[in-house]
Amino acid sequence: MGTEMSSRERVLTAIEGKQPDHVPCCFMIFSALSARCLDHFDFVNRQLKLGLDAVVALHAREAEDPRVGREHRDLPGLPVRYHPEVMVRQGREDAPDGRALLHKEYLTPAGALRTTLQVSDDWRYGEQVPFLDDWLIPRSTRRLISGPRDLEPLGYLLQPPTGEDLVRFREWAERARAFAGEKDLAVSAGWGAVGDMACWLVGMQELMLLAVDQPDFTAELLGQIAAWNAERMAIVLEAGVDLFIRRGWYEGVDFWSPRLYERFLLPSLRAEAEMAHQAGARFGYIMTSGSTPLLDLMVDARVDVLIGVDPVQGRGTDLADLKARAGGRIALWGGVNGFLTVERGEESEVRRAVEEAMGCLAPGGGFVLSPVDNVTTDTPETWRNVAALIDEWQAICGRS
Repeated sequence: MGTEMSSRERVLTAIEGKQPDHVPCCFMIFSALSARCLDHFDFVNRQLKLGLDAVVALHAREAEDPRVGREHRDLPGLPVRYHPEVMVRQGREDAPDGRALLHKEYLTPAGALRTTLQVSDDWRYGEQVPFLDDWLIPRSTRRLISGPRDLEPLGYLLQPPTGEDLVRFREWAERARAFAGEKDLAVSAGWGAVGDMACWLVGMQELMLLAVDQPDFTAELLGQIAAWNAERMAIVLEAGVDLFIRRGWYEGVDFWSPRLYERFLLPSLRAEAEMAHQAGARFGYIMTSGSTPLLDLMVDARVDVLIGVDPVQGRGTDLADLKARAGGRIALWGGVNGFLTVERGEESEVRRAVEEAMGCLAPGGGFVLSPVDNVTTDTPETWRNVAALIDEWQAICGRS
């Protein structure tokens, strides 16, 4: 294998599509472990004790203002702020049919935006309706954004970070980079969101229909989101990062046709990758299903690494085929399903999955091993399988 690399060198070498001293294993998301930790630094240290190639994430929870963190839990990183003239009202309605409805109203100088959702048994926000969150999509009975008239008011909710937010973020980034430097770890940042954010605001099915029926409005909406996202991204890149990540769970062909993707999402993807590269960072793109037909477009946009290669729940994801299509043009991160294999499978299944992922994706370099997309359950079975995954990876790499 040659000279032993640092964890940072190993991860970045793989992201650059090259062959490191051995395949890095870096969990995309590891909620089962992070829930046990005091802070992000404790989280990183515990991963290192497990033998993993951890990264220090500037979008960790410490970078958020706790006053608004619940407003955008699924968009970690810089706080989301509204224009100072925006007023927010929330309320609850107990409908005659027994349903509990939550209403939220944003009063802006350009008009009001209103949304309503039905409370489910597993609703985790109490009486609050967050602004940006996956949980909104299946529960909303009235979407926040529905047409062109809503775009001007939306601008009052999409304000760039200023003042104290910038000071807090830069202080946090300095601490995080110093910690990463001491341990020679890579620094990641994000998350950017364009298509996913549009789904939070408009709804999934609604957005797909609007893309066909009202393409000009759809383009304007996505352009407005992308411009806001780019402002935030520029601030993060100025802090100095190795990898910037855009989330695209809802940007695959499970939702968008390649033609619609090329028209509505590719331009912002290309622009963000260029921003990252100009800042000396690599650009990662999370898409756990429906990515294979878009691979050539990602390469065209100069995405460095596709994060979320899932052979079980990722529709159309064949590991050998994906590796052949990647052809050294884009790195791949993932390879093992998190939910069904690591959380619910047998130890033997986990070991077979690691063996298959390493056999298909590791040759030639450009591969980071990870469960996709998360390990969430804190159970003895899950920890047994995490240990099996790490043990099998180390054995294959000759490190056990």
